[in-house]
Amino acid sequence: MTYKETLDWMFGQLPMYQQKGAVAMNAKLDNIIHFCNVLDNPEKKFKSIHVAGTNGKGSSSHMLASILQEAGYKVGLYTSPHLKDFRERIKINGKVVSKRFVKDFIEQHKPFLEYNRLSFFEMTVGMAFTYFAEEKVDIAVIEVGLGGRLDSTNIIVPEVSLITNIGIDHTQFLGDTLEKIALEKAGIIKRKVPVVISETQPETKMIFNLIAHQLKSNIVFADNEPAVVYETDLLGEYQQKNINGVVACIHQLKNFEVPEKAIVAGLKKVVANTGLLGRWQVLQNNPLVVCDTAHNKEGLQLVLKQIEKQSYDQLHIVLGFVKDKDVNSVLALFPKDAKYYFVRPSIPRGMDALVLQELAKELGLSGVVCKSVKKGFKKALNCADNKDMIYVGGSTFVVAEVV
Repeated sequence: MTYKETLDWMFGQLPMYQQKGAVAMNAKLDNIIHFCNVLDNPEKKFKSIHVAGTNGKGSSSHMLASILQEAGYKVGLYTSPHLKDFRERIKINGKVVSKRFVKDFIEQHKPFLEYNRLSFFEMTVGMAFTYFAEEKVDIAVIEVGLGGRLDSTNIIVPEVSLITNIGIDHTQFLGDTLEKIALEKAGIIKRKVPVVISETQPETKMIFNLIAHQLKSNIVFADNEPAVVYETDLLGEYQQKNINGVVACIHQLKNFEVPEKAIVAGLKKVVANTGLLGRWQVLQNNPLVVCDTAHNKEGLQLVLKQIEKQSYDQLHIVLGFVKDKDVNSVLALFPKDAKYYFVRPSIPRGMDALVLQELAKELGLSGVVCKSVKKGFKKALNCADNKDMIYVGGSTFVVAEVV
């Protein structure tokens, strides 16, 4: 198979949560454990940091990788989902895995993958762990895909675990309260492995303390530590919460020499070092165009606060969601005086733009329906004056179509 045919097979033949939703979830670790046994347990051949959380886990993972690179280490980075190219998920020192490695890995293991009906995520985790082991990384930053306890990445025993925060998201899998979701995220805490919590929340603090105590794991609530303000190239004031957790995580990391200057430089060069896309990403000025992958209530609250701090004449919002979100509670956060361009991301789970327009109308948000994300974005650009602002978001998959 060519690289493209390999990806088409991976995306098309096997369930993938991002595309299909609940049908892709098997809620157990048996498959990934079996697969990694066949792969000669690559997850045991490199050191790691494990990162979970509802919001901020992607930014935090990239910050950690950037800091460790600045400290001179060979750093693997596994994240999801990707925006433009599948290979964004698997990087070493900011460089994506080669097309040949992806192609050869799938070709070699295709009979096993087909016979055992592994999910897209399971096979990708096996691929990433094999790549990091073969390339002999000093350490890998591994981002949880969904939840924690039953996530395919949760077969590693890291040097440190980081949980950024807890918000209401993916309730059909993780539970419908902060406490239930916290229990799932806390599933990444390992015996005697330190855990850092970026953001103290009254509903979840007791759960994290209890589980850490049971597992004899040292626990640090980063926002209770003495705060040092660092600059970062990741725009958006909400990144300060992520920085607190990341720096506390670095301080808990044993047997790695990370000087203060590496923390300072790493935080200033996250995008250059790791290639992160879609976090308060400014696409152009005059008019100001910003996209952000925030896609749940807590994440969008932070982004909308950031929008309020900008100066503009008129706000234009290109907005689309996936079907399994509580869209009503999210739409209630959006400003009524903005002009909206309702779009459907180009995936099976994409919410119909007409349905979105109707829901928005009931909450006093008015706008036009556009046939695609690109057409919605183009229309917003045509309608906006130089002193206006355009925000593109609502879903990772909306942002993926404009960056």
